[in-house]
Amino acid sequence: MRGPGKLEVWKMGFVNYLDALKLQEKLVSDRKLCRIPDTLLSLQHPPIYTLGKRRTDHNLLLPVSELKNIGAELHYTQRGGDITFHGPHQAILYPIISLREIGIGARNYVEKLESTMIELSSLYGVKACAGQKGETGVWVGERKIGAIGVRISYGITSHGLAYNIDPDLKYFKHIVPCGITDKEVTSLRRETATMLPAEEVIQEQLISCFARLFGYSTVTRKENPSIFSDHESID
Repeated sequence: MRGPGKLEVWKMGFVNYLDALKLQEKLVSDRKLCRIPDTLLSLQHPPIYTLGKRRTDHNLLLPVSELKNIGAELHYTQRGGDITFHGPHQAILYPIISLREIGIGARNYVEKLESTMIELSSLYGVKACAGQKGETGVWVGERKIGAIGVRISYGITSHGLAYNIDPDLKYFKHIVPCGITDKEVTSLRRETATMLPAEEVIQEQLISCFARLFGYSTVTRKENPSIFSDHESID
């Protein structure tokens, strides 16, 4: 166990969900073999619903055949958690990091992801907190502002967190978000009285919160890295 050292951040813009999934699989394999340092993917997705490995299809409230009519897709994943939505104006972080080298367990890892979103919210005067027992993610009162769904394989993480900056909240009305009934979904735009800067600024602040809370001493960035030229197996 060495503790956190270098974190390489890939700022990727909009990425198709399946491309991001395949990239994570390749990076997890590389991280297990110590070919790459801890890596953080920062991106957004086109509209998509994803289900975790529990396959709780009943929490999708409209027929799959109708998803195309609202411009969305559905994909199944091997992460933990229930159904969630990803889309434009939502900041997503996918950490591909070694928990063994950092020296933390799964519970502490999730708590740090929660703290990352809580700290970002506080920058805009929004008091967020971790959910109560059985309520994953980060909440502002009874309203959910950030979701967490992770996978850990041999101590290497993938998937991660999704923070609502200003997504179209109508998409959440077609699901039971994270399997929790009678709760609303909210966004930073809705909760803050502060004029928000450009989304790129907020995404960078989220990265900074993550790096600080996980204790990385060195952070390097790749702007719009080519995921296809360097990782042929994605094709």
